[in-house]
Amino acid sequence: MSVIRLFPAHRRSAAPGRRRAGASTYLLLGAIVAVSVFPLYWSLVASSQDNSAVGSWPPKLLPGTHLLANLQQAFSQGVFGLALLNSTIVASTVTVSVVLTSTLAGFAFAKLRFRGSNAMLTFVVMTMMVPAQLGIIPLYIMMSQWLGWTGQLQAVIVPAATSAFGVFLMRQYLAEALPNELLEAGRVDGCSTTQLYWHVVLPAARPAAAVLALFTFMGAWNDFFWPLLALGQSNPTVQVALSTLAGGYYMNYSLVLAGTLISTAPILLVFAVLGKQIIGGIMQGAVKA
Repeated sequence: MSVIRLFPAHRRSAAPGRRRAGASTYLLLGAIVAVSVFPLYWSLVASSQDNSAVGSWPPKLLPGTHLLANLQQAFSQGVFGLALLNSTIVASTVTVSVVLTSTLAGFAFAKLRFRGSNAMLTFVVMTMMVPAQLGIIPLYIMMSQWLGWTGQLQAVIVPAATSAFGVFLMRQYLAEALPNELLEAGRVDGCSTTQLYWHVVLPAARPAAAVLALFTFMGAWNDFFWPLLALGQSNPTVQVALSTLAGGYYMNYSLVLAGTLISTAPILLVFAVLGKQIIGGIMQGAVKA
């Protein structure tokens, strides 16, 4: 009985590549976490103070009592209620569209054989080399004169509905992560290409799709220049509304940081929802089966 109890322990201790983390490792990780979290904590502290306390010395490191007042002023002065709704609609719609179109195109380039696929993929990758600023003027002319979408959310959603980077990312991922035998088994069971996409490709692409969704949501949520041109300050997104708080001759830093805190919260929520899939995708790519 004693041999049976000791044998698994012996096997665990002899497993290659498994080491217990030392105290220095935990100290280093703790320092990295503290440095990463401190700007967010400082935004919370500064947004809960009045403007005179933000620049005081020594700096205040504990939250104050003005947080609710600053949040109410930010919502009233910066039209943050409408801005949050607009940014949520834009970022969510763009994220869903980019994930669906990228996985669909990535599946086609990775696993389907058709004439001109390599040339089309090369063209998609080449579009990533063109700076987005070069297309601002013709895009604005198209939205204002041809379509009449200025001031409307579709002017921000439609140009960002697809992503060349997303197509390339999903193509590279599905080429390695999706076995051809799985697709052949689905075709033997009578699945069409559309059914293979919904029932086989999307579940297999979930880790990479979560990473793409997070990056896309962050990019759409933090975009400032194009929403400022296309929507203006009458129908703003969060970043445009935040710029109105920072304008003028008198800078109320506590109010600006309160608005920053509002604009940061949805991104943290999205990361909390997608974090498990993202970590799983990273580990899947780092460890070979």
